[in-house]
Amino acid sequence: MRTATLVLVAYGLCVVLGACWRLLPIGLLRDAVPELGALTAAYLGLTARRDLSPAIGGSVVIGYLVDVVSGAPAGLAAFVLGVTCLVTRSAQQRILVRGAAMTIGFSAFVALVASVLGLLVRGAAGIPVASIVVELQHLALVTLATALIGPLVWRVFRRIDAAFARTHREREAALEGLMP
Repeated sequence: MRTATLVLVAYGLCVVLGACWRLLPIGLLRDAVPELGALTAAYLGLTARRDLSPAIGGSVVIGYLVDVVSGAPAGLAAFVLGVTCLVTRSAQQRILVRGAAMTIGFSAFVALVASVLGLLVRGAAGIPVASIVVELQHLALVTLATALIGPLVWRVFRRIDAAFARTHREREAALEGLMP
């Protein structure tokens, strides 16, 4: 139920963000829509409790929904976000994503990993890509945009986790950003 709620909220945020991002007065970042799906996959990977399959399943579902909304080839974001979930899960024992600086840095890392994976998958599948300079410039701008909205998105996800907490101690840990 928790994973489904996170996926539905992330999908709603993707739709709203996709519709409103170009209208914001942000100049340079206008064409670089943040990787909200990658942030969701990373959060699901980091907060997976005992079993990893619901987190990967949720990541693949949000990836498919991002594919549908963005007009990308079906399965591209689903595969990339599933792998992103695995990458962040493998980093779980090594880092603690807590505090503004760490959240911004980890959000940038997640966007970078997802963008590079997407670029590699597009190249391997024969999907046309732009010149390397254009792709790297777009990758850098998407990473910056994702790093900027990362703390806000993670705060929303932590609130959802706190709502699903079984005890007061779990609720406080979720709100502080500690993994249950």
